[in-house]
Amino acid sequence: MPDRDDAGGRERVIVVDDLPMVQLLGPVDRVIASVEERFPEVTVHVRGNRIALTGPDEQADAAEQVLGELLAAARAGLDLSEHDVRSSARLVERAGGEADPPAAAAGGRGSLGRRILASRGKSIRSMTLGQTEYVDAIDENTIVFGIGPAGTGKTYLAMAKAVQALQAKQVSRIILTRPAVEAGERLGYLPGTLEEKIDPYLRPLFDAIHEMLDPDAVPRLLANGTIEVAPLAFMRGRTLNDSFVILDEAQNTTPEQLKMFLTRLGFGSKMVVTGDVTQVDLPGGASGLARIREILGEVEDIAFVELTAEDVVRHELVGRIVDAYDRAAVRGASPSGASPRSRRD
Repeated sequence: MPDRDDAGGRERVIVVDDLPMVQLLGPVDRVIASVEERFPEVTVHVRGNRIALTGPDEQADAAEQVLGELLAAARAGLDLSEHDVRSSARLVERAGGEADPPAAAAGGRGSLGRRILASRGKSIRSMTLGQTEYVDAIDENTIVFGIGPAGTGKTYLAMAKAVQALQAKQVSRIILTRPAVEAGERLGYLPGTLEEKIDPYLRPLFDAIHEMLDPDAVPRLLANGTIEVAPLAFMRGRTLNDSFVILDEAQNTTPEQLKMFLTRLGFGSKMVVTGDVTQVDLPGGASGLARIREILGEVEDIAFVELTAEDVVRHELVGRIVDAYDRAAVRGASPSGASPRSRRD
């Protein structure tokens, strides 16, 4: 790592005395090198278990807070990567420097270390402030609306919370549903059995299930009804007790469908509704999700969490793409020439 003696500013020292330094520095010092790249005006010296930061106060304070977040994640047993440096830097930027730097260095806010589920050798966790707010809202409320662009983890984190609740015996089943919009909930023209007809619409939910649970257990859980994956049309007339229910792609529900779904709530159940109101595929764009906050915003035990491009945890380019589309929408023009609400993945 390069030494820059002309960086100036007061020295900040972080002492790591409770875990091997490689857990924080990363293989071949990749993690700490990413911190240096993120804050080029800051000099980073590592000697033994001490990390010294020198540089302009604002940059050095931010670097110290980022290292605090990384240290909290490492203490939680997470394997750090360059992506975690980017995520922790976004956390610090969005927090606006509210955390006291020495306190942050001592342990950080720990948002990167907010583990939800350990699955098949990896940890599923919130990675941004928005995601942490979303996860907290699910813990604290009966119905949660997670609204935001693609790649912000809306469905994935909801699935992780559902599996966590099932494993903790807080619920007895998981119900996953989404509208089969492109067939207008009329699937007859598609070839094959009913299961084959609806499979393309529900495949993303199946993929998430297989990623979070033992693949050998999934067929058994599906067969005995512990996990149910079904089109939204199949929810009508039911009362869903003792269940963790997720409605995905809710921007493609009509107001009547969304009301129908929400009124399925039974005793001991929790609901999470996810969607992106900029990607409505309904004819005429009459989305039930678009106005739901006006209707239910003041109802107790219902929370709304807005995720943004800052919460995108896919490739960094995805966040920039989302930002570019948002700017186009503000200008009143879509790059495709279509209405902003008709955009699709």
